[in-house]
Amino acid sequence: MRVISSFLVSILLTTIISFTTPALVIGLVFAILLILGYIPGLALLGQYGTIQILDFLAVFGSGNAFEGVMILGFAFAIVGFFFDIFNFYFYHYQGSRS
Repeated sequence: MRVISSFLVSILLTTIISFTTPALVIGLVFAILLILGYIPGLALLGQYGTIQILDFLAVFGSGNAFEGVMILGFAFAIVGFFFDIFNFYFYHYQGSRS
């Protein structure tokens, strides 16, 4: 019973962390580019970068950048979920063979 509860906690934490990581990274890059937009020598770079990020996210979100972030988050969460299941399976049966 203890293995199952630790497995479920591990799956939940991995899925949550895998979901939030791309949103935080994209948000951080977006914030840095917005700040660069206010620096006189780098204003063009900041404006161009924010437009490019919004266009990139709009591709995944069918025209909506927020939906793009959610889609990327869900995709990363699914990958993290399956990786945690694989990791549990591999080390659970690897230890029983020795």
